[in-house]
This record gives sequence, C-alpha cells and structure tokens, in this order.
Amino acid sequence: MQESMIRLNCVSKRFHEAGVDRIILNDVTLTFEKGEFVVLLGKSGSGKSTLLNLIAGIDTPSAGEVFLDGKSLTRMSDHERTLFRRTHIGFVFQSFNLIPTLSVLENVCLPLELDSRRHSINDKTIAQRAKDLLTQVGVVHRMNAFPDRLSGGEQQRVAIARALINDPMVVLADEPTGNLDSDTGKIVLDLLDTLTRKAGKNLVMVTHSEEVIGVADRVLRLRDGHMV
Repeated sequence: MQESMIRLNCVSKRFHEAGVDRIILNDVTLTFEKGEFVVLLGKSGSGKSTLLNLIAGIDTPSAGEVFLDGKSLTRMSDHERTLFRRTHIGFVFQSFNLIPTLSVLENVCLPLELDSRRHSINDKTIAQRAKDLLTQVGVVHRMNAFPDRLSGGEQQRVAIARALINDPMVVLADEPTGNLDSDTGKIVLDLLDTLTRKAGKNLVMVTHSEEVIGVADRVLRLRDGHMV
C-alpha cells in the first residue's frame, strides 16, 4: 500500500469581506499518495489556488488540518512553516516570479542559498546543482542572462529548475502554462511530468490544459468550495 504524502482532513477556508464570511473551501478531505500526479480543475474562484496555498503552508485553514509527509503544517508556527516549505515544497507559478535583477543561474541558486541547511553546502556545489537542473530543462546556455532577455517558455523552464533545486518532496504548479502558447505549454508540461515522476515526487497542478489531464494519475474538480 502506498504511503500518503499529502492529507487534508475536513479543511475549510473562509475570508471575511464587507461584514460577510465568504467560504472558499468547505470541509474538504483529500489524500494524495506518494509520487502521485494530480490535476485540480474548477472555475475561477472555486478554491484551486487556495488549496495549493494550504498544501504549501503559505496559508492556514479556518478549520481542519493539513498534513505533509505525516507532519501537521497547521500546528506549525509561521516561521516553522517557512523553513519546512523551503526544504520540502517547490512552487511553479503562472507568472514565473523570477527576480529581474538576478541572472538565470542566480535565480535557480537562490532557494538553496536561503535554505537553513546551506551551512553544509558550499557555493560551488549549489552552482553545479543549478547548472545540472538548467541542463535538464534545456536552458543552461542562458544561465548568465537576465529574465527579461528570455522568452516566456525559457522563463518557465528556469522556474521549474528553481522549484526543484531543493529536491522537494512535493511540487505545486498553479497554471504553469497560462502565459504560454500551446506548443511551448506542452513542452513545459512534459518537463514537469518527466522530472517529477522520474524522482518519485508528488505533482499537484492547477491547469486547464487538456494534454496534462490525459497523463495525470487523478483529476479532481472543485465546485463552490466542495470537491466533486
């Protein structure tokens, strides 16, 4: 039997706006098995990105509990969740979120340099790991360029390398092809699928791409705060 990597137990999320409670997620219970590739579908505002943020520990539930690798993110302090996220979770965003003043290589190295384990990893080792990842995603030749000199597809490849630099257990991708044309988007999706499956990582992706729906292990749909 597979080991559960992510578990949400009766999770709800509410926001208080203009004197009214807005329910984003309502009593969601989910289990993601180790190494599983899951796609989340749903209309805008259905709670997909909120769910990713809860799994990442960026946000906390209004009720219920989120576990990752058997550890409760909900019971951790903000500081503890930040340190846990740096080591265990990689995030790929629709808008790439690369730092414009850093080169490609520096952008990829940054998460590992911020990691609390850095005292045991020297700069040369960090740079070599970043170069290896950039080679795997096909943009090592652009490692000295700055983000504004890259195409959208190249920027997203760099973002994938950055998400993997800490060798996370879980990779979360929020509309990773939303700003890309269909051909480039397919290349990016293939890279994400290949690099995560090969390493036995969990990949949880919010996307509307029909191609990725066909290769995912499971497809889940959110509607009005409920999993349907």
